[in-house]
Amino acid sequence: MKVLHFFKTYYPDTMGGVEQVIFQLAEGGIQNGIESEVLYLSPRGAMRNEKLAHHITHRSFENFQFASTGFSIGAFKDFAELAEQADIIHYHFPWPFMDMVHFLTRVKKPTVVTYHSDIVKQKSLLKLYGPLLHAFLRSVDVIVATSPNYVASSDVLTKYKSKVKVIPIGIDRNTYPEVNATTADQWRERLGEQFFLFVGALRYYKGLDFLLEAACQTKLPVVIVGKGPMEENLKQRAKNSGLDNVFFVGALPDSEKIVLMSLCFALVFPSHLRSEAFGISLLEGAMFGKPLISCEIGTGTTYINIDGETGYVAAPGDGVSLARAMMKLWDNPDKAVQMGERALSRFNDKFKGDDMVKSYSEVYKLLLT
Repeated sequence: MKVLHFFKTYYPDTMGGVEQVIFQLAEGGIQNGIESEVLYLSPRGAMRNEKLAHHITHRSFENFQFASTGFSIGAFKDFAELAEQADIIHYHFPWPFMDMVHFLTRVKKPTVVTYHSDIVKQKSLLKLYGPLLHAFLRSVDVIVATSPNYVASSDVLTKYKSKVKVIPIGIDRNTYPEVNATTADQWRERLGEQFFLFVGALRYYKGLDFLLEAACQTKLPVVIVGKGPMEENLKQRAKNSGLDNVFFVGALPDSEKIVLMSLCFALVFPSHLRSEAFGISLLEGAMFGKPLISCEIGTGTTYINIDGETGYVAAPGDGVSLARAMMKLWDNPDKAVQMGERALSRFNDKFKGDDMVKSYSEVYKLLLT
């Protein structure tokens, strides 16, 4: 079985959550007889048949971006040719240009779309895009949501419940590097024995302003891993507030990110808007048996993190609530350890990469029967 994944970006250009999902599906699918290829846009130019780990990627030249949407003239031809060779087309939503390609190339293959997020930021443009969005979702065979929470809270998904299937995102520990003891000692010397860890892109919906507020109130050590458009603003704010307990360490390779995951006291994930549909960093924290802090935004973050069981759930956009959750963990280290153990148990029960791949494999097979 051959599956073509189509998304606006992919490794090594970007390192986000959707890219991680595609990677896990492509690598994990091999054991289930699934040959995955990925087509994405890149400012680096067009290229066919590049090898990434154990699967093939293709890129079309990205001519320009508008409202965070990449456009490519060459992608129409590239997609049509690659789709012809595939058994299943697997789209990753949202990406309005993808909808255009779908219709203009007149795809005749079975189609799956993973619905990663509602469109939250571009509300005015959504009014123009809405007809195409709904035409696209009506036309695909299966829509996959990543959590029951998101299905229940998404106005868009409630319109398509008859074709929606929930498959939680899963990750495979074997696709991550092992923790290097020497590297761990170096980070421990630099950051100390206990700290809260945030990992992710430094974007508007990540709630990092409120994490800085909480760090100011608690004076507890916070390590921020990642880069993004908010980076300089956040660093300046931390400097102005004298937050010498907040450490910006930039984007790190997986080998070092995993070391910090293993060392941290807890994983804090303050995203406060629905643009954060799931939260793979939360999964990674759970995989390492860490207690979790997230916010209630009606998405998968509180499907991963159960308040009072695997960690604490704070009010969104509320630095005081976030600070309170951090202090509750910090002041009760034994309870924090127990919550981390329950987070690991929930990860093993619901979020393993193999389970996600098998669930998608069943969807693919049903479409081909």
